[in-house]
Amino acid sequence: MTGLGAVTPIGADAPSTWRAAVAGESGIDFIRSFDASEFPMRIAAEMKDFDPTQVASPKDARRLDRNVLFSLGAAREAVADAGLDGAYSPDRVGILFGTAIGGIAGIVEQVDVLRERGPDRVAPTFIPNVLVDTASGQLAISLGFRGPNYAPVSACATGSTAVGEAAELIRRGDADAVLAGGAEACITPLILAGFCAMRGLVAEDEHPPRASRPFDATRAGFVMGEGACVLVLEELEAAERRGATIYAEILGYAMSNDAHHLAQPDPASVGVAEMMRHALERADVEPERVGYINAHGTSTPLGDAAETRAIKEVFGDHAYRLAVSSTKSVTGHCFGAAGAVEAMMCVLAVRDGVLPPTMNYVHPDPECDLDYVPNEAREVQVDIALSNAMGLGGHNGCVLVGRVP
Repeated sequence: MTGLGAVTPIGADAPSTWRAAVAGESGIDFIRSFDASEFPMRIAAEMKDFDPTQVASPKDARRLDRNVLFSLGAAREAVADAGLDGAYSPDRVGILFGTAIGGIAGIVEQVDVLRERGPDRVAPTFIPNVLVDTASGQLAISLGFRGPNYAPVSACATGSTAVGEAAELIRRGDADAVLAGGAEACITPLILAGFCAMRGLVAEDEHPPRASRPFDATRAGFVMGEGACVLVLEELEAAERRGATIYAEILGYAMSNDAHHLAQPDPASVGVAEMMRHALERADVEPERVGYINAHGTSTPLGDAAETRAIKEVFGDHAYRLAVSSTKSVTGHCFGAAGAVEAMMCVLAVRDGVLPPTMNYVHPDPECDLDYVPNEAREVQVDIALSNAMGLGGHNGCVLVGRVP
């Protein structure tokens, strides 16, 4: 990994996102983008003060969906960070970039146009702007990269899938470099209403930053988030030859499915455990070498317990010696972007020797009895870190990263 870019509720770029995560600064607050007073849950982790004209032309800033604009911001930062312009032929630079929900705001807007003004007034740009692969296509157009390009979709595991599959593209020799990641911008009345109906969100009217409390015994649901993250991947020797800054190396990657329920995790955590085992086996890494896990950790009663159970199943006694934290305690759940954001957290934890904390961890839960790096960052050098992601539909993905000597 040679370049990082991020647009998140806690930072307008990758460095500020990392600093805020380490400091435990929350991006969760009352919703500002629309009037949520009639909803039972009125909080989210929104990207504040985002100026789309800083990443796109005035015309595109008006035309493109918010998730695509987030993507452009993160991608431009990552490309500049990696010094990628001119490093490889454009035909050899790929893009694997997904989203879980896509351009929902544009869909809702055009439904209103259809209902109120008739079919002749639906915008001709409607369909191209709301597809789940719009961001990956727009990144290619804006950056001029013509290599392999597609949009993986695996719900909340999308970002992890993109990063892992990008590494596979390079291993196969199909690309010299790949921009990988995900985006989401779905904090809208319709999606908020849908998650309220599912009873997955937490209500917290007195102190919103306290709402997301992964692994805490009082956890009561997740908080919606938004943003984008892009990681630049290259073949190690090629990156070294061109003198690129190397943050970390992808050692392994795996996917699985719970095959249990569309919205609830498998209590036995069989799929999640097998996924982590497979990633370790593919990387030829013994479980005892892993020092840190950035957990999926959404702050739901079932999900956090299931993930803890899977970690203990895979790591045995070592589960109690490694550190586990959830940065969703400050970013909320950024859905399609989450896996990429959290892979970036692992990369920077390995690079800097700092583990970001799980904020709001106050009340221990007997079912969640690991070291969750509670409330304060920890300085400790880890050589290998694991990022977990678990999504609706039972989709699971994980990325194993290591420090480059």
